Amino acid sequence: MNEMTEHVLRLIEEHGTLSSIDISNKLNEDHQKIIGAIKSIEACGNIIKTYQQSEKHWQLTDEGRNVAKEGSHEALIYYAIPPEGLDQKTLMQKVPNAKVGFSKAMSFGWIKIDKSGENGPKVMRKVESIEDGVQECLRMMERLQIEEVPEPQKQELKKRKLLQEVIVKCFLVEKGPEFTTQVVKEETDLTLALLSSGDWKDKKFKKYNFEALGVPASCGHLHPLLKVRSEFKSIFIKMGFTEMPTNNYVESSFWNFDALFQPQAHPARDLQDTFFMSDPKLSHKFPEEYLQKVKDVHSKGGYGSQGYHCEWKREEAQKNVLRTHTTAVSARMLYALAQNKPFKPVKYFSIDRVFRNETLDATHLAEFHQIEGVIADRGLTLAHLMGVLGEFFTSLGMTKLKFKPAFNPYTEPSMEVFGYHPGLKKWVEVGNSGMFRPEMLLPMGLPEDVTVIAWGLSLERPTMIKFGVNNIRELVGHKVNLQMVQDFPICRMDK
Repeated sequence: MNEMTEHVLRLIEEHGTLSSIDISNKLNEDHQKIIGAIKSIEACGNIIKTYQQSEKHWQLTDEGRNVAKEGSHEALIYYAIPPEGLDQKTLMQKVPNAKVGFSKAMSFGWIKIDKSGENGPKVMRKVESIEDGVQECLRMMERLQIEEVPEPQKQELKKRKLLQEVIVKCFLVEKGPEFTTQVVKEETDLTLALLSSGDWKDKKFKKYNFEALGVPASCGHLHPLLKVRSEFKSIFIKMGFTEMPTNNYVESSFWNFDALFQPQAHPARDLQDTFFMSDPKLSHKFPEEYLQKVKDVHSKGGYGSQGYHCEWKREEAQKNVLRTHTTAVSARMLYALAQNKPFKPVKYFSIDRVFRNETLDATHLAEFHQIEGVIADRGLTLAHLMGVLGEFFTSLGMTKLKFKPAFNPYTEPSMEVFGYHPGLKKWVEVGNSGMFRPEMLLPMGLPEDVTVIAWGLSLERPTMIKFGVNNIRELVGHKVNLQMVQDFPICRMDK
């Protein structure tokens, strides 16, 4: 038991009940140190009882303490005036807080202004001596004789900002059922030394609190992209879509390009744009009947199309790539849909990673996420596509949109979607859309009157627009600030 704790216990023994503020005043110690001593005693058992309460008391401000030491502003004005008087301008420059002091000294009748002089008005003493009641009051309060100061004077001092009333959280302390001035600290652990010596028999052990919650376990935090992804998924589900399986990052060129009516000589198949696999380099399992139809429509044409009139090589279709878009998954799903008779309308969506050999900049990465929506039904038109796009992007809270005609090998007509980025202060491409071509759908075996509308956008760019991120490398990559991941707010799209 330290000396502070002992003094506290002796005061409680003497007075029975005391507040922590009273103890602080009696021991002339800081109140927080007294609180610490009380908490230490509480930890030793039922020696004392404490009740938390609040107390109001008066306290001198910094200016008030200075007045208690040096004198009030009006007294300093009075004592600064010599018997022969002093011109007002010099007096006001000589004394700190002269404006307040001059006004008070005039109202008390301590000084007067003599305007009969040739050199301008002089300030003269009007009385031979004064009593500085303000300084005396403040000194009494410093000596804790607060009750001797009348309430009107306290309010006047408060008005002058020399005194303030503060609320202090304190404890009312009284004797407990096991009160003693000789505190023996309770043991918290049954150690080997206590067991071997037998001292445990004479020791008092602290009770275990089995209801204590313990230290909260640290947990992970969702990356901003995952938060936005969850919100996108919620929007798709509310619109009646079903999620497609997208767990195959590696695709054959057949499903990634050929099934989408993208020619084998297309620039997107170059090493500069696509990551090709070295192991396994080739795929070998394909639906042969469908593959032959795709070969024919590419090389000879069909279904009202001239095709590309170029040699179609199976070896080129076998090459494995890191998928460049999730539309390859859509092609697989539409082919599977065509095999199920009779045809049933569907609405699919997917959100997953794609890979392109891009030059890195503020808005491009080599690895990013693509969000895709696909609707297959009879009689769909461009008007349906624009209507669904309007509803979809409105759900995202993106009101500043532009649509631009575009070309895609597997959609006709096609439209690029642009959103305004307030951080970059420019229009940024956020998606692409279109209606799948008959050359892509009919070889799969879908009915001729079935049309498919689709659109895709990245996950990163809408996230950047939503949260004002100017550089995509601040959102994804090895230089990401992990504290940002923890502090990032919950994503809520403006419905």
